[in-house]
Amino acid sequence: MTTDLTYIERLVSSYHKSTLIWLHGLGDSGQGHESFARELSFPDALGVKFIFPNAPSMPVSVNGGMVMPAWYDILAMDIGRKIDEEGIEASAQKISTLIEREVAQGIDSKKIILVGFSQGGAVALQTALKYPVPLGGIVCLSTYLGVKSVLSASTTPINQNIPIFWGHGTHDSVVRLPLAKQSIQALKDHHYEVTYREYEMEHSIHPDEVVDINQWLVSKLA
Repeated sequence: MTTDLTYIERLVSSYHKSTLIWLHGLGDSGQGHESFARELSFPDALGVKFIFPNAPSMPVSVNGGMVMPAWYDILAMDIGRKIDEEGIEASAQKISTLIEREVAQGIDSKKIILVGFSQGGAVALQTALKYPVPLGGIVCLSTYLGVKSVLSASTTPINQNIPIFWGHGTHDSVVRLPLAKQSIQALKDHHYEVTYREYEMEHSIHPDEVVDINQWLVSKLA
């Protein structure tokens, strides 16, 4: 199975048993988030491998059409904004190809977890909530639910019980807290269980958040 995405792979155990696919945010790269992952620590028995895909470059509307790495176009950032649903879905299909490749290599789909920051989190949600086989979890960092129709019961029964960790900054001026809370409430209204944590930070990843993510990931991969 092939994908047109470039990516970095990093095996942090002596063998491969589980996979974390980590999606960066707007204007960033897989390499840009590899440093956060280096702060995580896993028992060797979990057999963890990271995949850090790179988003393709495209014009981004809210940045005046500037070309930059992006999983989809950002048309506006207000709560009632128009969303580039086609772009989110196209990127979700690319991430699904990475998942399929891992499964083809013998990795249990329940040992595959998607991690996404900001834009990457919206794609992680889109990918996992409608994926046709059960996955191990979703880690949502400073993000939002892009395509709410993905919560339709007709499209998400397989991963209805997928565990979700959500971390967000109380001072986030990019993805504001009300937008995150609206997204979390939509998930809860559709009976998804979300572990939610707030951190005193802007649009970033807090050291305390890294600790919480680490503990949550270990518990889900064990």
